[in-house]
Amino acid sequence: QLVESGGGLVQAGGSLRLTCAASGFDFDDYAIGWFRQAPGKEREEVSCMSSRDGSTYYADSVKGRFTISKNHAENTVYLQMNSLKPEDTALYSCAAKKTPGAAYDSWGQGTQVTVSS
Repeated sequence: QLVESGGGLVQAGGSLRLTCAASGFDFDDYAIGWFRQAPGKEREEVSCMSSRDGSTYYADSVKGRFTISKNHAENTVYLQMNSLKPEDTALYSCAAKKTPGAAYDSWGQGTQVTVSS
């Protein structure tokens, strides 16, 4: 089970840190992705972290502003979001997969991020 938290309402230029907490499995064995979906738009993968070597990926739209990280002791993954823009407004969800190249198969319910201008 994945549970996200940390969303909220923030002014443009502000920061939020999203948390994805896992129960029932060890994050160290899974690749973790952060996704977002705004109303009327397709879901977008904004960041992910590999389970094998910890390598990371960022969508161009968030590169340099968002940072994904993992807390091994607490079995949580974070998404630090800085310099937020109104276009970052979306429902953010985390997802996990054990098999590289496969589809994500565990999803959280999401946490809403709203950035006001």
